[in-house]
Amino acid sequence: MKAAKVIGRVMATKKVSSLEGIKLLLIQPVGWDKKPHGDPLVAADAVGAGAGEFVFWVASREAAVGIGGTGLKDTPPVDAAILGIIDGVNLKQSV
Repeated sequence: MKAAKVIGRVMATKKVSSLEGIKLLLIQPVGWDKKPHGDPLVAADAVGAGAGEFVFWVASREAAVGIGGTGLKDTPPVDAAILGIIDGVNLKQSV
């Protein structure tokens, strides 16, 4: 599980059928301290996240499974998926 900030939305006039009705968002991966970490990427949204929200996301097979599908034919071909909206983080500071 990784953290990110939603920075935009991606519009696609044509998609594979397993992605119909799934919102695609542009996210900026960040550390748990909210500092940018790496390049922005497109993620399928499973939770209804919006612009500027702090979210957690997964990659690879976990992303495809998180978006849904019961078999190989209807599992969407995604590499990243937003699976939660983060309300807060409590980082314990070391002494």
